[in-house]
Amino acid sequence: MKNCLLLKLESRKKQLLLLGVLLIAANISAMAQRGSIELHLKGKTLLEVLTTVENQTDYKFVYNNKEVDVTRKINIDTEFESIDEFTSTILGDYNVTVRGNNIIITPKTSFAGTNVLMSQQPAQRNVIGQIVDAETGESIIGANIWIRESARGTVTDIDGNFSIPISNNSTVLVVTYIGYEELVIEVGSRTNLGVIQLKASQATLDEVVVVGYGTQTKESVIGAISTVSIDELKVPSSKISNVLAGRLAGVVSVTRTGEPGAGSEFYIRGISTFGANRNPLVLVDGIERSLDLVDPEDIESFSVLKDATATAVYGVRGANGVILITTRNGMEGRPKVNLRVEKGFTGPTKLPKMVNSAQFAELYNEASNSNYYTSEVIDHYMNGTDPDLYPNVDWVKSLYDDLAQNTRVNVNISGGGSLARYYIAGSLYDEGSIFKTEQANTYDSSLNYRKINFRANVDLDLTSTTILNVNLANVYETRRRPGASMGDIWYYAFATSPNAFPDRYSDGKFSGPQSGSGYNPYNLLMHSGYANDYWNSAQSLIGVTQNLGDLVTPGLKANIKFSWDAYNSGTITRDFNPQQWLATGRNELGEIEYNETNRGQESLGYSRALDGRRTYYLEGSINYDKVIADRHRIGSLLLYNQKQTNYLNAGDGIGSLPYRTQGIAGRVTYSFDDKYFAEFNMGYNGSENFARGQRFGFFPAGAVGYLISNEDFWAPLADVVDVLKFKSSYGLVGNDQIGGGRRFIYEETIITEGNNYSFGSTGQYAPGRIRMGEPANPYVSWERAYKFNVGAEIKFFNALKIETDYFHEKREGIFMQRAGLSDLVGLSTTPWVNVGKMENQGFDASLQFDKKVGEVQLSALGNFTYSQNIIIDNDEPDWNYKYRNRIGKPYGQPFGLVALGLFESQEEIDNSPKQDFGPVRPGDIKYLDVNGDGVVDTSDEIAIGYPAVPQVNYGFGLNAQWSGFDASVFFQGIGRTSLFVSGGSIYGFTSGSLTRSAINEDVYLNRWTEDNPNPNAKYPRLDIQNNQNNNRTSTFRMHDASFLRLKNAEIGYTLPRKVTENFYVSNLRVYMSGVNLLTFSRFKLWDPERGGGEGAAYPPNRMFTLGINVYF
Repeated sequence: MKNCLLLKLESRKKQLLLLGVLLIAANISAMAQRGSIELHLKGKTLLEVLTTVENQTDYKFVYNNKEVDVTRKINIDTEFESIDEFTSTILGDYNVTVRGNNIIITPKTSFAGTNVLMSQQPAQRNVIGQIVDAETGESIIGANIWIRESARGTVTDIDGNFSIPISNNSTVLVVTYIGYEELVIEVGSRTNLGVIQLKASQATLDEVVVVGYGTQTKESVIGAISTVSIDELKVPSSKISNVLAGRLAGVVSVTRTGEPGAGSEFYIRGISTFGANRNPLVLVDGIERSLDLVDPEDIESFSVLKDATATAVYGVRGANGVILITTRNGMEGRPKVNLRVEKGFTGPTKLPKMVNSAQFAELYNEASNSNYYTSEVIDHYMNGTDPDLYPNVDWVKSLYDDLAQNTRVNVNISGGGSLARYYIAGSLYDEGSIFKTEQANTYDSSLNYRKINFRANVDLDLTSTTILNVNLANVYETRRRPGASMGDIWYYAFATSPNAFPDRYSDGKFSGPQSGSGYNPYNLLMHSGYANDYWNSAQSLIGVTQNLGDLVTPGLKANIKFSWDAYNSGTITRDFNPQQWLATGRNELGEIEYNETNRGQESLGYSRALDGRRTYYLEGSINYDKVIADRHRIGSLLLYNQKQTNYLNAGDGIGSLPYRTQGIAGRVTYSFDDKYFAEFNMGYNGSENFARGQRFGFFPAGAVGYLISNEDFWAPLADVVDVLKFKSSYGLVGNDQIGGGRRFIYEETIITEGNNYSFGSTGQYAPGRIRMGEPANPYVSWERAYKFNVGAEIKFFNALKIETDYFHEKREGIFMQRAGLSDLVGLSTTPWVNVGKMENQGFDASLQFDKKVGEVQLSALGNFTYSQNIIIDNDEPDWNYKYRNRIGKPYGQPFGLVALGLFESQEEIDNSPKQDFGPVRPGDIKYLDVNGDGVVDTSDEIAIGYPAVPQVNYGFGLNAQWSGFDASVFFQGIGRTSLFVSGGSIYGFTSGSLTRSAINEDVYLNRWTEDNPNPNAKYPRLDIQNNQNNNRTSTFRMHDASFLRLKNAEIGYTLPRKVTENFYVSNLRVYMSGVNLLTFSRFKLWDPERGGGEGAAYPPNRMFTLGINVYF
């Protein structure tokens, strides 16, 4: 009760503090008046005057150089009380329109308004039309339409309509609008041009890049940052992590399972540590949250920060890279509604295929060198005359359907006025599985995942200089599943022999093996009860941005934000174990005789598990941006933050203590003449999980860049090479996510519940009451990552853009257990210390191409990432044979024997080095004696193959649009990765039980036999004695896991506006898409992305989707 009261008081204090901050900010802003504009300029051009005003205010001037003479000279020596006074005095010869912070300047002689004649020249006819956004179908207000080779023109009205007089059929109109591509229209004899679609300019889309705690213009970014178009993330999937593969340079993503609701593992530039945490930091609207809880429709921008200068502001959390997601906000204008509905059908990409009962019997007879299964029994299996006593079960077909269904619905509405803007969205994702169910059950044991998202982002202008942001979100996830574990269901599906027992006997009795011989996978799937998992994440964020330009100096802003997140999860399990039987034969009447193998239970069991946490985050920052003499751009950031997490269901008192972090961050940027760039970033962060004196660390990083294409001497080449930039960075960042979540890892542990303690050189023990676990280590600290990056950006013909970076990282202080500590020390637990070292290097590149060919808009993209890490120090012993060292090799490097094929004869066995793994016969695997000592044993294991995490990742795609139709394809692949097949279905008869000895069909087709003694057979001879010689990890079991797959393909059609407007719809698109449609790989047994083993897991899915997207 006391803790609860303290928590409430603490929460109330924070609420009062936040309210006070808001009232103070509002009061200060209310007292502030719009500052004056002071100009003392002589002989300056209009361009220089406008730039000076931009530096003194938050306004930006937008105009067309062809329409506004910015070179004319102006003399000013006065002070304007407001922006309105300035525009009326200096820009009185032009039309001036203010939209937010943008001031649009257009000639009065050209764009006086809609339906107004700009010239007194006689016109033969008026041409009308409507300008809309190509993606949303929304009307574009204020778009410019003028007659080429003429000064006459007009602008669109509030509905996007325009009317312009023309004199002949050869007239060509030019349509322009800020942020959109210029469009040229040949009028011909038409009088109504209908709906004209403007496409967003790619240059505008790329103009602003989200960086750590801020944004930067694209040309000024000198850190290694990758971005992705949000449309590329809107691929049908339950989780965003499943669609990242191949779409961003520097991101390594692997999908190991297609289980409903499952995500993918992903890393930035590969793996740089063998410590506890290798995952990047994910921030949503600046708050650490799960990537997979965000709906793609809610995302405004997606950035991946890869080098030190981009991540240094995050200090001890920046070593593994950072992903920044910014959610959407409302825009001023009428309410806009977007509805997306998708219906999909999923199925496994590839499942292993197993032998039938007759083939199984043949293999067992061969392996046992006996006639255990007679020809009569095998005939029964083949004929299916008595499936109760002679079952022939294809467990894959018995348990799994070919297809499952999923549904996705998202609706969002945005809009607002000059004082408030909003974005509100809700979505539902529902995904079924290929698991079959029995309708006769009184409960639902199917596997199903459902996610419901809600988001509301509201921006309020408290005053002309103060903005209040309120972001609320809630994500509710549920999963219904069988009572048995997923691992058991899949394992027994591929381990249970086809002739062990039928899935269920013909008289309705449940079948099952003898006690201790495993389980019936049919019962595990359909008659083990059920479980309901749920996860709920409630997220809130409130922030205030105060423009201090009028109170202090132009360009100065302050921001404060506070977030409170609540996460709860739980599982309710109603397990069940039915009565089971095993048939032993038939009596004289032909009735089946049974043995009861499991008495079962009469009713469903019950258990419940709960978990939860609360996270509080506070941040305050000051930003300053200034342009001096039109050539020097200076930017700076100073930020403070603190975070606290409380776990509600901790197992002990220490675990219930709050987890706290605290830190400051800073950034200084400078550019000269938009050609030369420099940047310094720093983080100073601390964690209470370390000892005093080790809690805080300083993490600096610097970068320089040179935009050579902005040089005057580059002008002759500008038509070919539009952009050429070089950049480089170096810095230090950290990783404090060590120790696997253990609290206060610097403290010693004392074990009192044991009765023994470690003693002697061989670890013997003697009676005792207290023993030491880990010794104290007050020097435990975070990992340190020293990152170097050098890169270049180049753009050709304003169409082809290429970015490439080389990176090198040295990770030190990796937290690991000592490997070379003697038992004489007397510790029961090997100490953990910061002694590990690792290096990671490689390069990544991205390519983007946009070009209009005739009436077809084409775009292409490509991404490539190569990363290879090397262990520098892992405290391993000094091996006699140096090739056994992990040092100098990649993390996760497989080690095994080198196979030389299969022994052909006993003579060959006798003349070869002894293989020290048991008896060897012809047809067994022959290995290389690496050290030449005449014996093949574990000391002959060397590095073979590649790690499971691929060192090469790439993706490429093509998009085309024409006359309302659109089509896209995207390929994704991985390389330099290996998998090893293993398990009973590959080795054969290793379980010691005939009921758990299923064999992969590929073994049956490609094995060594006495009748076919092929020394290059794919599989060695079969043996019922669990042949240890053939079950070794070796190159014989190694396969190339590389693949290239058609990851996504989509075709769509957008209905003409003249059709949709009859239904009050501004834009309507229908489409059909497919995911994982084709896979090209040397490995054929199952989907190679699933990894090694025997394929006994939920495979990645192939998906077909029909969808409709409507804008109202």
